[in-house]
Amino acid sequence: MNLQQVKQRFGIIGNAAKLNRALEVAVQVAPTDMSVLISGESGTGKEVMPQVIHNLSHRKHGQYIAVNCGAIPEGTIDSELFGHEKGSFTGATEARKGYFEVANGGTIFLDEVADLPLQTQVRLLRVLETGEFIKVGSSKVQKTNVRVVAATNLDVNRAIDEGKFREDLYYRLNSVPIHLPPLRERGLDIHLLFRKFSADFAEKYRMPGIQLTDDAVEILLKYSWPGNIRQLKNITEQIAIIESDRLINAETLFRYLPADNGRQLPMVIKQGESSPNDYSEREILYKVLFDMRNELQDLKAMVLEMAKNPGMDFSARAAAFQQGNFENVPTISAPTFNPAPIQLHNAQTSNYKDEIIEHHEEVEETLSLGDLERDMIIKALQKHKRRKNAAEELGISERTLYRKIKEYNLG
Repeated sequence: MNLQQVKQRFGIIGNAAKLNRALEVAVQVAPTDMSVLISGESGTGKEVMPQVIHNLSHRKHGQYIAVNCGAIPEGTIDSELFGHEKGSFTGATEARKGYFEVANGGTIFLDEVADLPLQTQVRLLRVLETGEFIKVGSSKVQKTNVRVVAATNLDVNRAIDEGKFREDLYYRLNSVPIHLPPLRERGLDIHLLFRKFSADFAEKYRMPGIQLTDDAVEILLKYSWPGNIRQLKNITEQIAIIESDRLINAETLFRYLPADNGRQLPMVIKQGESSPNDYSEREILYKVLFDMRNELQDLKAMVLEMAKNPGMDFSARAAAFQQGNFENVPTISAPTFNPAPIQLHNAQTSNYKDEIIEHHEEVEETLSLGDLERDMIIKALQKHKRRKNAAEELGISERTLYRKIKEYNLG
């Protein structure tokens, strides 16, 4: 049976290289009795692989049992897997066969195997190595011939380091490893799966199928899909039921993608709007301009103060302005200065002070963020021949710089 026939038989959709590789390994190992450990994120479809392995093996006529180890309470997991005798614990009113006894000659799929308690891991290791187990409350050793296929979405090596999973059991289960890739690594398979789910729900709910516009397909392919195939199926079903329009655009699809994963979402930007990166760059530029403006105002104030008090120590005065302290600034005694220049300077101080104040007020009235931004861009363009270098000096992207040049009619 070739790969395409396997996909058709088990309803597997997709042509991603990593998916094909996982299927190839499953088909190759199926005729053997080797244990298999399937790894992959939650929702990647790990439960399909054990069925492929079982149905392509010589055990296909035997029992196939799937057990979710994480869903069974720790107090009853041993009884579920290995059975118990009557009266072995409170509530055990009769003897019960466990899964390993029932599935003799067949296959057991242990999903979320890393969630097994350490005591149960010891029992499982014995079954894998010798085929022997003991029921809860019994002393009789029983034999079973069961193939074990396990799966986990956890980092088993980390669980081993933390003492939560036995290393010897890991190596026994991991005779043949199979890794299923996350949906985000399967490229165009995402759209294929969406179309398959759409057709299934159209048939199930007796309504026309939904289709995606080109921009919606782009959003679909770029999204990270943390919930993988399960998440994609749920979202497809939501859209199929809720939306009356059967043609889904990017904006509509975007509403169904979880907001708490927004850092991984591609952004939908309408024509004429700016991207979030542009706004970030603009805010940075405004902050730089505000800082420059404040420093300029401080410098002017310091010059005015020096004009009023020419005997003051310049360095101390500068330090005072930097700290915002304008009182108790030390001055230099008069003999260290030439009185004549001081008198001349004082004679001009009044007019000079008025000019500075008038100029300062004029700037306050006409200066705007747009003008500051425009002037900064002009200076950067004059300084650099290449716009790329100008954009780097301004701390904005080249695309933003082109937009600003157009906005301010700068050429």
